[in-house]
Amino acid sequence: MLFLNNDDVKKVLTMKMTMDALEESYLQMIKGEAVCRPNIGLHIPTPDPNKTYIYADMNGGSAASGYFAIRIKNDIRYISEYSGVRTEEKYCIQPGTFCGLIFLFKIDDAEPLALMNDGFLQHMRVGADGGLGVKYMAKEDAEVVGMLGSGGMARSHIDAFRQVRGIKRIQIYSPTKAHREAYAREMKEKFGIETVALDSPEDVCKGADIFADCSDARVPLILGKNLEKGMHLRTVGGGLDEEGFGKIDRWLRFGNATPPRGQEEITDESLAYLTPILAGKELRPHQGNQERLDKLSREGKLIYLKDILNGKEKGRTSPQDITYSERGNLQGAQFHAVAGKVYEAAKKKGIGRELPTEWFLQDIRD
Repeated sequence: MLFLNNDDVKKVLTMKMTMDALEESYLQMIKGEAVCRPNIGLHIPTPDPNKTYIYADMNGGSAASGYFAIRIKNDIRYISEYSGVRTEEKYCIQPGTFCGLIFLFKIDDAEPLALMNDGFLQHMRVGADGGLGVKYMAKEDAEVVGMLGSGGMARSHIDAFRQVRGIKRIQIYSPTKAHREAYAREMKEKFGIETVALDSPEDVCKGADIFADCSDARVPLILGKNLEKGMHLRTVGGGLDEEGFGKIDRWLRFGNATPPRGQEEITDESLAYLTPILAGKELRPHQGNQERLDKLSREGKLIYLKDILNGKEKGRTSPQDITYSERGNLQGAQFHAVAGKVYEAAKKKGIGRELPTEWFLQDIRD
């Protein structure tokens, strides 16, 4: 069994590899060759009433790829407020350290193949999702990106956007001036793209072909009053306000997780199980999106990736369309696809630390 830390993953995982793996995985889901669950979390109170222990996992596998993976997260989470924006903070043991792991297995004989840190792969797979949304929904000549946020997600998204469009300018805002200026310097040096740090979200939005919220905000930062015709929107943080939602002309959803046997599809991105004494104190109040999806469907605005691939629908119907893309709740279909590619590349290059497979086996049947 192979252990791969984030530095190991960085040595082999490229954005193109990530985007190709996700697109292939979505095709396997459409063909019925794969299965996945959405994010499922358990919330438990801690001695600090402002903090909550949250365990979460998502998993999936594919007969076509031959891999199954489970990704787990193990965090203490709490809400903080900075410059009037509520954000969700998290840590494991102490601020600045985190525990996220991916277990990869071989479907043929259930062999445990790899255990890897999820941090870098997580940023890459979320960025790749954004890039696929741009591929199918943004204007062909899109070249200006308005970016909210200056962390890892904001970095991976630019890498993904540039894979599918000729990006020439980035307009960046984040609350901390030093962070947005450092981000601007890095994007210019790394990708050769003109990057300008601005002083407000409103300024970032002006003239943008692609407008992305890659912050960790828990309130909507993409506001309808700021949107312009022809934009493609991407959110990782706080999402859209109601006015912004109402202005969407075309909404792409990559797909839905496999429904439990005999039950209807689940559209929620995350399912939470709360210790009863946490009732009313959930960090992320449940926001089922079925009502929104139903509304979009009634208005003829909702399309799925399978509809584009089989020729039933076009991404955008006009250069003036305001479009939006989301993964849906296919997280479980992502980790086995990307982790499998990472494992293959690491084995080929001799990267990683080998752990005796027998450590993970036993001779007692459950």
